[in-house]
Formats: sequence, structure tokens, C-alpha cells
Amino acid sequence: MSLRDAFRSPATSLDDQMESYATSRVPHAQRWPAFAILLILTGNVTAMFWFTLGGQIGFLVGWPGMLLPIGYLVVVSTILGALIMRIASKEGLSLVLLTRGLGFGAKGSAVASFVYGINYIFYFIFEGSIVSHALSQYFGIGQGSAVASVIFALVGAAALFFAWRGMHSMNILQRFGMPIFIGLFIVGMLMLADGHALVGPGQWESLSPGDPTVMAQAFSLANGQIVFQALLATDYGRFSRPQIGYRGTAAIMFGELVMIAVVMILGSLLAFTLYPTLSQENPQLWATDPGFVFALVMGFLGVVFTIITQIRINVMNLYSGSLAFANTWDAFAKRPIRRTHWMVGLLVLGILLYPVNVLQYTDTFLAVTGIMTNTWIFILLADYFVCRRLLRFASTDRIEYEDHEVRQWNPCGMIAMAVAVLVGALGLFGVYPVYYASFAAMLIGPIIHVTLTAATRGRFYAVAPVPVAA
Repeated sequence: MSLRDAFRSPATSLDDQMESYATSRVPHAQRWPAFAILLILTGNVTAMFWFTLGGQIGFLVGWPGMLLPIGYLVVVSTILGALIMRIASKEGLSLVLLTRGLGFGAKGSAVASFVYGINYIFYFIFEGSIVSHALSQYFGIGQGSAVASVIFALVGAAALFFAWRGMHSMNILQRFGMPIFIGLFIVGMLMLADGHALVGPGQWESLSPGDPTVMAQAFSLANGQIVFQALLATDYGRFSRPQIGYRGTAAIMFGELVMIAVVMILGSLLAFTLYPTLSQENPQLWATDPGFVFALVMGFLGVVFTIITQIRINVMNLYSGSLAFANTWDAFAKRPIRRTHWMVGLLVLGILLYPVNVLQYTDTFLAVTGIMTNTWIFILLADYFVCRRLLRFASTDRIEYEDHEVRQWNPCGMIAMAVAVLVGALGLFGVYPVYYASFAAMLIGPIIHVTLTAATRGRFYAVAPVPVAA
């Protein structure tokens, strides 16, 4: 295979590009080389979110303590992503379709996919807000003004254009977008060094040195992302060739996550360098707001930088969100709604919710997503590797997903998910420290699921037999 072919997608019809096999298996003829998958995932690496998360973790625990939660994120996400992506590539199914056969049932999977889709609404607004914050800093446009909402809508529409044809248009965008991102970021770092005294890692100290819980809080932030990165990778990993093994999927995940770790550390560099110079109220929030930071450091070039970066990552948010909602609808309605229509809906919803500055709720959101998405995925992995492969309650040769193959509801997965989320919610409401909530939920969920599946001998996997009339 030539180098060019390693990054090239197979030819397919325009209709298949648009639908992107949202509710069906990806045919073997439409599988992509591993390098082409990794190229698309580099769009996630350049998300402004990572600058924010790196700065927040740095402010919590300082250096070198921040390497512990970042290392946890890299190692655990690589392992989880390798396992889930391998299953998805073998089956050619999106994570939501896999959920149908892995312990939830057809309608049960729709509940999980709806929760999954909500994540992308948050990230879509998060990244779009960063653009308006950059414009606010440079042009003096109010962050909650009507003009800012219009700008958010225009930039979101540009992302919609590139996400319309799914994987194929994203492949083109990410191929040329990464060099632009790297070039502009290097310029930004040079301008930062020229205009500010750089604060190196030796001076990165916790802003709450007397708080013994800061490391637990930092791990909670990281835990909110360990599964989500695997989820995102799986949406694209289902297109990888079936013969790819766990080493191949682990290599894709590790390559992406190492780059993410570098961006997070650079996010701390930006935050600690600018923090002493800010006079605004709540300088921690401003120092971890990439839109404000890059516009402050780079001027108009910083605005261009945030716009380009936001379009690249929001293409992925629109694409994955549309997959989730298309499957949610498909499970309950007889008449499907095209994936592209769901992207338009996500854009409209993002515009309506934009005036809420979601950056200030990042820690709460990561706690919630850690509870819900982590629990969901740990249940799926427990179902596949324990209930199916170890206990042999169902086949591992082929995961069923069509309505005539699976039950509408599998109570084992649903009960396990409900109990685990309830336990996590108790942490959110202060019954115990919230930074333990996602860990408690993701451990309890799979234990309950395996227990219930073993107790019922796996009878909820297959469709219930239709009684024969006497």
C-alpha cells in the first residue's frame, strides 16, 4: 500500500456518505485503512476543550502532580478504546447498535444513545462558545449578545457543511486542517513568549494547597473523559478493517491520546502564564478560556485560530451526535429521520442554548458524563468479555442488533444502569463527595449486570418465543 492510499477512503455513493451507515453494518468494501481513521481522530486532538481541561487540572494539583490524572487518562482510555474499537471494527457497528445486543435491547439502547447524544450538544456549544469569546475579547462583542449568537450560528453552519458527507468530507478537512493548526499554534506560542514572561512547570503550584481533595477532584475530571474518548474513536473505528487486532486499535488510541496529553500540558502553560496578569473577576475561569486566551495573545490571528479549530472539532461533534440521535429515533419510530437532519437539529439546539456560558460548568458536566457514559460502556465490556466470552450466555461470533434478533428491553443492562446512575446521583446531590461519584457508578454497574445475567442464564439476549395458538 502506498503512503497516499494509507490515508485514502474507499469510493462510495453520495447517499451512503451522507447516511454513513448510521443504522446498519458498515460493509467490508467500505472499510478504511488505520492511518485514515487516525487522521480523522486528530480533529479531536486539536479541540480547545483540552487546553481548558489541562489548565483546570494544573490549577488543582500543580506540577508534577497533574501528570498522574493525565497519565490515568492516557492509559485507561487507550485500553478501553482498544477493546471497544476492536469490537466495533469486527462487527462494523456503531456503539449504539452494539448496545442493542450487549445487554440493553433495542429500545434500551435508545436510552443510552440519547444520553450519549446529549454529550455532543454540550461539546458543540462548548467549542462554539470559545469562538464567540475570542470575538468578544478582540471586537468587544458581548458574549451573550444577539450578534454573538449569529456568529455562533455561522461558524456552526460551516461545521455542518463539512459534516454533511460524514467520514469522507471529514477526512479531507482533517488532512489539511492539522498542519494549519500546528502552524498557527507555534505562532501563538512565539507571540506568548514575546509578550509575557513564560511560567514553566517548576512554578505550576496548586491554587488550593491546603485542600486535601484536589487530587481526587483532578482524577474526577480525567475520569469524565476516559470513556468518552473511546466512544468517539469507536464511531470512526467501526470503519476500520475487520482484520485489525487489539494492537492496531491500541496504537490508534495511544497515538491520539499522547497528542491530547501534550495539548493539556500546553493548556497549563498558557493558564499559569496568563493567570498573574489578569485583572478580571474569577481569573481562573478566564485563564482557562481558550477563546479569550488566544485572542488576548494573538489578536485577530487568535480569532482566526479559534474559528478554524472550532470548525474541525465541531464537525466531529455534529457527526457523532447525529449517529446517536438517529439510532434513538430508529428504535421507537417506524419512519426514520436521516442522519443529516439530526445534524441540523443539533445546530439549531446549540444556537438556542448558546447564551449559557457552559465553560463555567465543565467540572459538573464531566462528573455527570463520567457517571452515565462510563457506566454504560463498562456494562457493555462486562457483557462482551464476561457474559458472552467467559460465561458463554450468548454468541461472540456475531452481535445481534436488528429488531427481529433482540428483545426490545433487556432488564439486566437497564437495571444495572439505573442503579449505578442512582448511586452516582447521590454523589452529585452531596450524600458523599462528588469526585467519587463516577468511579462508584462505573464499578457498580457492570457488577450488577453480570450478576443479573448469570441469575437469568442469559435468557434476555434472544427474542422471546411467540406462543403457538392451540
